[in-house]
Amino acid sequence: MIFITAKFRVRPESADRWAEITSEFTEATRAEPGCLWFDWSRSLADPNEYVLVEAFRDDEAGAAHVQSDHFRQAQRDLPPHLAETPRIVNVTVPQDDWSLLGEMAVD
Repeated sequence: MIFITAKFRVRPESADRWAEITSEFTEATRAEPGCLWFDWSRSLADPNEYVLVEAFRDDEAGAAHVQSDHFRQAQRDLPPHLAETPRIVNVTVPQDDWSLLGEMAVD
């Protein structure tokens, strides 16, 4: 799977509305056949930073995502709300779901 984590520093005036601002893009991405997950979290250390954790089945699904109409729309709609260019980690990993964190196993 392709595993992606991206950090978005949002303009302060947009931070509290980020879920609303990204809702159409988020829902459309989650509906893609190759999307495994697409989840936003707000940083505890910086209320203007959001972290996106996303995964796609394979290279084909990743390519379909960045070529989609909703991705292109997000390229137009989201930058005016950003304080800086998002930072990203993008890797391919040999699994298709989350693993259990054995060091913190719950009985």
